[in-house]
Amino acid sequence: MQGIGVLMNCAMSSYLEEELDKRFKLFRLWEASSKDEFLRENCNSIRAVVGDTAIGADSKLIESLPSLEIVSSYSVGLDKIDLAKCKERGIRVTNTPDVLTDDVADLAIGLALATLRKICVCDRFVRSGLWKNGDFELTSKVSALLCLISLFLNDSGI
Repeated sequence: MQGIGVLMNCAMSSYLEEELDKRFKLFRLWEASSKDEFLRENCNSIRAVVGDTAIGADSKLIESLPSLEIVSSYSVGLDKIDLAKCKERGIRVTNTPDVLTDDVADLAIGLALATLRKICVCDRFVRSGLWKNGDFELTSKVSALLCLISLFLNDSGI
């Protein structure tokens, strides 16, 4: 599609790339044999940079794009985006904060349960056939975990 030029600084999921391709003219930086030459040839057509924080947008990239208006990271952090340079040039910066917060909390609870109840150790005990020789030792109660969670929630004001 012709229109707003978007520099993709890294490969993305095929679905995401297809959706972007329907709406914008994509410039795939990671496919270029010479990134500097690629940017020189296309710099005036690029108004947006999209990618993740593994690559980001450093001052060199930002300086090489005179028409740049926005840097969008589809991940949580902003570590590799030169925020000072973006502010200096009036370039908007977006990311996806808190997108994984609930999932990380769920995983933390799952790992705590697995640890307290020794689920992985029990699994190996059963799969190895050791269960034939006797019972597995008793494990901690989940109530200890619930107590810890309650303490955390009370201390954090949630």
